[in-house]
Amino acid sequence: MSRTRTAVVVCPGRGTYNKGELGVLGRHFGDHALMERFDALRRANGQPTLSELDGAERWSAAVHTRGDNAAGLIFAATLADFRAIRDVEVVAVTGNSMGWYSALACAGALSAEDGFTLANTMGTLMHEHAIGGQVLYPFMGEDWLPDPARKAELLALAAGIDAREGHVLCLSIDLGGMLVLAGNEPGLAAFEAAVPPLQGRFPMWLANHAGFHCHLQQPVAQAGRERLSPGLFSQPTLPLVDGRGHVWWPGASDTGALWDYTLGHQVTETYDFTRAIANSAREFAPDLFIVTGPGTTLGGAVAQSLILADWRAMGSKADFQQLQQSQPLLVSMGMDDQRALVA
Repeated sequence: MSRTRTAVVVCPGRGTYNKGELGVLGRHFGDHALMERFDALRRANGQPTLSELDGAERWSAAVHTRGDNAAGLIFAATLADFRAIRDVEVVAVTGNSMGWYSALACAGALSAEDGFTLANTMGTLMHEHAIGGQVLYPFMGEDWLPDPARKAELLALAAGIDAREGHVLCLSIDLGGMLVLAGNEPGLAAFEAAVPPLQGRFPMWLANHAGFHCHLQQPVAQAGRERLSPGLFSQPTLPLVDGRGHVWWPGASDTGALWDYTLGHQVTETYDFTRAIANSAREFAPDLFIVTGPGTTLGGAVAQSLILADWRAMGSKADFQQLQQSQPLLVSMGMDDQRALVA
């Protein structure tokens, strides 16, 4: 009798509901009563419903990537995928950036409705305040070889820019082989001017993204704390790995501290996704990392984070590809062929 595979589930953040994902809720979200409740919450806020957005005739960057729309769409798609997982023992849940809100619901620390309210509220606040922006830039080459010296050089450059008068530049997300930097317009523009263009697309300004995970977001964090009660949070039923790599254990978590982290540090300080993945690997030693949808963009960052952690002696993209071909360790549910492996 074969052993049940174990998995850490990884929930994606903003930027993952794109043109190819239009209609994904119609295809995968089978709990129609829950969708009606999500839609009712949006309707009560004067917002277009998820059903209307996902069922639109055409995808629109101006509409679907707005924080007040994207957060709810991504949360719902993630929850649907998590609920579809079969024949796998989920041993922990983590996420990237906004994916932390989805992880809270998947791990049972929030109900589905309260998780949706959290994601929708914070996405709306980010959009309404529109403070700062984000730029994405790699420190790994296309071979995914670790390059700590280059990373240190880029972080020193960012710190120097941040020290200039009128400039703000923070490490927003440590994202595998990428750095996501948040800041104001002068800070981001100065970084763009100081680094060489790479791969024909970097540095990449992220459309409709505020300066997440930076002290600029203090007003958003405060507004979130005023609107969202600590009473929404309960003990997780699965271990949760946050954006510091800290594990919140079932039956042993301070729910007040979980609320405080979620609407404090998680909003205004660096989100260390790389450490979250490394600590998930070392603490739980899963057979698989399952990245839920929507989208397929987070798999590379998971693989790069595992390389940086020297997981299973992987040291490069070639090593990862060899392992992935012989015995898959990363499943992206946004890809139909891989989805079939776990759903």
